Amino acid sequence: TDKHDDLRTRSGGKAYGLLKSQQEEKLSSINEAFLTDPKFAEEEDLASKLETFKKKYMEFDLNNKGEIDMMGLKRMLEKMGLAKTHLELKKMISEVAGSASKDTISYHDFLNMMLGKRNAILKLILMFEGMGKEQEQKSVGPPTRKTFSDLP
Repeated sequence: TDKHDDLRTRSGGKAYGLLKSQQEEKLSSINEAFLTDPKFAEEEDLASKLETFKKKYMEFDLNNKGEIDMMGLKRMLEKMGLAKTHLELKKMISEVAGSASKDTISYHDFLNMMLGKRNAILKLILMFEGMGKEQEQKSVGPPTRKTFSDLP
């Protein structure tokens, strides 16, 4: 059985790589559509923004189905140090997807959120996280100590 496991792992890796590249192609074609959409013609650096959003989206999409599900969102936010309740996650998804009946976020919905005027909770989190990363690179020295007054 060891041989079988070894084979499965290798082909699993290949299959995973294939899934990822198919997913990336799909997302890239959605990016193309956004690039030619007159609604976003005024957007500065649209191409590079879309590329960044695509990478971020692929990090969230854990099952490689081309959509972010509740587990993907939960794990990603936990990685950022933001644990959310099931109810909060559901609210975030419906806020982005525009309907409470959907339990996943499509890439199209994700882009509309990131480029749109509405400030969805998830958008604010991602923008804040992006700013946090830039700050981390600038600041040198030990992190500041947190006090009780810093707690939300």
